[in-house]
This record gives sequence, structure tokens and C-alpha cells, in this order.
Amino acid sequence: MESTDLQGEKAKRRKRKMNPELAIFFAVSFVILASAVLVISSKEIFHSALYLAVMLLSIAGLFVMLGAEFIAMVQILVYAGAVVILMIFAIMLTKKEKVEEGAKSE
Repeated sequence: MESTDLQGEKAKRRKRKMNPELAIFFAVSFVILASAVLVISSKEIFHSALYLAVMLLSIAGLFVMLGAEFIAMVQILVYAGAVVILMIFAIMLTKKEKVEEGAKSE
């Protein structure tokens, strides 16, 4: 009797459809993984910083899905808002100095 119940449960599990929350989770997870790979494989450091921002914002989206809205807002404000912007400013300022030095030597 128990074996037929287990087989019935397995059949029900196979017939389940993907609910929208699971589809959103997979989409956000794919964005996180893709942007993480792009962060380490991008040759332009500015593009890597932008991909890092996309990754951090997507992680905040996962926090929202988990019901941790406060942690998501902290993630956006601290990491995506402050750290990435600071990195981008530093990259822009250091690149400008290198271009000026290259122009002076020529």
C-alpha cells in the first residue's frame, strides 16, 4: 500500500508546473551568474565595475524574494550605491591621469 502511495507522490511531483516565483528565481539567479562571469572575464575594468553593480542589484532582488526587504535596501545603498560608485569614480580618475601622461610623452 505504501509503495503505491509513494509512486503516486512521485507522479504528482513530475506533473507540477513551474510557478512564477520559481521562474523569477531562476531568471535572477541566471543574471547573477552571468554578471559574475562577466566581472572576471571582462577586459575593461569599467565594464567589470558595471557588471558588479548588476550582480549586487540582482542579489538584492533575491533578498526581496526571501522577504528580507531591509537587507535588500542595505545591499543597494551600501554596496551598489556606495562601493561601486566609488570604484567607478576611482577608475575614471586614474584612467584620466594615464591618458594625460601618454599624451605628454608623445
